[in-house]
Amino acid sequence: MLHPRAISPLLILLFLHHLAPPVTGGEAEALLALKSALDNSNRLPWRPDTASTLCTSWPGIRQCGHGGRVTKLVLENLNLTGFLTAALLSPFPELRVLSLKDNALSGPVPAGLPAALPNLKLLYLSGNRLTGEIPPDLASLRRATVLVLSGNRLTGEIPEELADAPPRLTALMLDGNLLAGPVPGFSQRTLRVLDVSGNRLSGRIPPVLAARFNASSFAGNGGGLCGPPLPTLCDAAAPLSPARAAFSPLPPPGGGSSSSSRRRKKAAIVAGSTVAGAVLLGVLAAAVIMASRRGRGSKQRVAGDEGHNNKAEAIPSSSEQPAASAPLPPPAAPSAAMAAREFSWEREGGMGKLVFCGGGGMYSLEELLRASAETLGRGEAGSTYKAVMETGFIVTVKRMRCGGGDGHGDAAGFGRRAEELGRVRHPNVVALRAYFQAKEERLLVYDYYPNGSLFSLIHGSRPSSKGKPLHWTSCMKIAEDIAAGLLHLHTHSSPAGIGIVHGNLKPSNVLLGPDFESCLTDYGLVPALHSPSSADAAAASLLYRAPETRSAGGGLFTAASDVYSFGVLLLELLTGRAPFQDMLQADDIPAWVRAARDEETTTESNGGDSSAASNGGVGCAEEKLGALVGVAAACVAAEPSSRPATAEVLRMVREARAEAMSSSNSSDRSPARWSDAVVSLPPPPPPRDHGADRD
Repeated sequence: MLHPRAISPLLILLFLHHLAPPVTGGEAEALLALKSALDNSNRLPWRPDTASTLCTSWPGIRQCGHGGRVTKLVLENLNLTGFLTAALLSPFPELRVLSLKDNALSGPVPAGLPAALPNLKLLYLSGNRLTGEIPPDLASLRRATVLVLSGNRLTGEIPEELADAPPRLTALMLDGNLLAGPVPGFSQRTLRVLDVSGNRLSGRIPPVLAARFNASSFAGNGGGLCGPPLPTLCDAAAPLSPARAAFSPLPPPGGGSSSSSRRRKKAAIVAGSTVAGAVLLGVLAAAVIMASRRGRGSKQRVAGDEGHNNKAEAIPSSSEQPAASAPLPPPAAPSAAMAAREFSWEREGGMGKLVFCGGGGMYSLEELLRASAETLGRGEAGSTYKAVMETGFIVTVKRMRCGGGDGHGDAAGFGRRAEELGRVRHPNVVALRAYFQAKEERLLVYDYYPNGSLFSLIHGSRPSSKGKPLHWTSCMKIAEDIAAGLLHLHTHSSPAGIGIVHGNLKPSNVLLGPDFESCLTDYGLVPALHSPSSADAAAASLLYRAPETRSAGGGLFTAASDVYSFGVLLLELLTGRAPFQDMLQADDIPAWVRAARDEETTTESNGGDSSAASNGGVGCAEEKLGALVGVAAACVAAEPSSRPATAEVLRMVREARAEAMSSSNSSDRSPARWSDAVVSLPPPPPPRDHGADRD
């Protein structure tokens, strides 16, 4: 009889053999066949002599299951070419995750995937050259939670079969293709991420989707889509201007009318308009006579005048507490007297004009100049005020620095620039509604956002370089909103044929909308940042700017410099720490971000706050935010040519969010992990406190 001590090594060997199951020959042969068909540039170092250890030694094989079956295959950015077929994938029935994004695959999306990969959960085929229609049988991938087909050349309609299957779908990304036709009414309750933007879709957006997703999910379809959440209405009436459309109430739900009823309504509208027009013309004539009698001696209270400060100097909006209980009052319906595009008013110093961007206005210049003002912030480009009109309507007014300091040259130059900025309409960009200019006065009028800024969300009511890192779900949503707004600016069509550079992206210039969506403000004011008055710009603001823009003579602001600022902002979002000197000369961004979040979690735990643990724990958040850290690290590259393009940034953020949302409901781990973010940045020196100004 063997002694127990003699048996134990044998048992250990048997146990270790069980933990590392042998790889089947068929699996290795199938992988080599896949490489032969798609890897013409020989980027994959797979060889028959190492096939026995493919689960641990072959790049791209991220996970193997029982019996050495491959369960996670991630082959990204390898210049794979050729046609992907179901026959090439059918030898991997246990595959849960397949990612072939950012390659050069051509041909159609393979039909027959449900039969070939019955256990597939996550499918990433974005950034290839796939053509043809989306196979309807993708709906038969019963276990699928994420389908990403963005950035291809897919045509045809979105299959109606996807409207209710796969049943556990959490993310569907079809943006950047050539899809046409209507948007199906996806009914999956689990669906959290939907993107059909950048296609050729048309028709009314299904109400079930309008209630769950914002306009960025449907933007860029050439005006073919209509209805909420887009500003384009689905009716036969003449289209409203962007400014009017943004303020117009939504049509009442449901209820069609007969043709005779419509004719009666049209007749009533014509008759009523005739009478109302005559009356309003008389009112307008009387108003002109009264205005002419007031003359030049009329004293007006101007937002921002020295003698008007009836309130104590307010702190910048970056540290202003959100006014959650103060929603915007509904604007009064515009009258015919306000339908003219410009209002003029005589002031000391010359004639001034209030010009509405895109169409008629909701208020007159007189109402604006009589508004009470509260200082929100002062910055390099000028001062910002909250203006409350006597009607209760609220706008944000930016008063540009006088004496040519606005950097836009003469009045005509300022007007051209304001006209260009006034054409920007996007759910993640604060709309410029009007502008005013006189001899010594230049104002920009924006929508008012009562929920404060991203800076106040991160750092609270007291400006500090150290705030509280946000939950991973908030980080993902905010990052996507900002990237979407930034891409719209950079691709905005202008008379010069170039997009708009933000030039001053930082948390205090990101406002929170009614649904707490993130919206960019103070964009396109780059010339003002080079004015003589901006020479003493706060050091904190300079740290958000790319190295190439910090030269003494005023460096060049580009889309690449905005991407750098986005990376710095993203790191602040992830860590709760504002940028400080030499932070971006570190050598390990992931370790630094992880340490900052761990420190906050430890502080909360010592203080009795267990919310971090209840939200999934540090390791769970670390796993989900790994890809986002990689995006930030790529954006803050010192050389502009090394930074990703804005469209690439948005794509990476959206895919990271889709993966994170899926993995929160799945036992499969995301393909993007902390260990995959091979980037640079050092344990930074302790942060120093500083104030934050909003420009």
